[in-house]
This record gives sequence, structure tokens and C-alpha cells, in this order.
Amino acid sequence: MKIAVYPGSFDPPTYGHVNIVERSIQVFDKVIVAVATNSSKQTTFTPQERVEILRTLFEKEPRVEVDGFEGLLVDYVKKKKATAILRGLRTVYDFEFEFQMALANKKLDERIDTVFMMTDAKYAFYSSSIIKEIVRLAGETRGMLPPIVEERLKKKIYSKKGR
Repeated sequence: MKIAVYPGSFDPPTYGHVNIVERSIQVFDKVIVAVATNSSKQTTFTPQERVEILRTLFEKEPRVEVDGFEGLLVDYVKKKKATAILRGLRTVYDFEFEFQMALANKKLDERIDTVFMMTDAKYAFYSSSIIKEIVRLAGETRGMLPPIVEERLKKKIYSKKGR
């Protein structure tokens, strides 16, 4: 069985993330969407909230598992008996960062490969950070986020702003 781990903060999950997962299950038998806990990153949603949202998004797809993890990614990948790390790319800037991470992970465990997948062009310009800023400024995010994510993000951000 070919298993890939798709790690990320997913804060919030966007249509770009969904696009990568939907296309990756055509390549892998199983994809584990792994929500990273990164204490140095200030997030809008807690890791548990992000796992819950992602589980809702993929509840009808049995080949997608959603989980949270802490620590080294390669340790998590080995624990899950996966052979690949899946990374989505939007831009050349993404590639430069991801290339460095892939080399570091390969140094930590040469048996684990990193597979890069370009997101669909219509999602390439939207990052989670940009989307959160649009919501903070009461802009329109239709087409960038699944409706359940948009609803939860607006509720979270507006409750912090006192709207």
C-alpha cells in the first residue's frame, strides 16, 4: 500500500489544500493529512480545531485520514508506515523552501521520499495568511475556502475583533 503524509499547519484549510488531497488520492492508496503543532507559529485555530475541520471536509473519502502530530516529521512518517511526504506547491518561493526541507528529511531518513504536487492554477495565489487578512478586513473569500471553513474562520476572527 502506497501511503503519503501531507503535513501542514492548515490554518485554515483552503481549496488549494483540498485540491492537493483530492488529486493525491489518485496517486496514493492512502493520504494522511497531518496537522502540525508548531509552537513558534501563532495560529487562528487550535490543532484540534484544524483536525476537526479537515475530518469534516474529507469525511466521505475513506482513503484520507486526518491526524495531528508533534515532533519530527520523519518520525511521524515512519510511525504511520508511509513512504512519502506530500507537499503542495504554489510558487517558486514555495519550491525553494520545500526543497530545503525535502533534503533535510532525506538526510534524516533516506527511505522517505518527498513528492511535490502543484496546486491547480486557480488556487495558486491564495495562502492561508492572505485569506485570513482578507477576512480580517471583511473582504470576500468565496471560492478560496470551503463554506464550512469560511464560516468558522469568520466566526473566529470576528469574535476576536468584537464584531
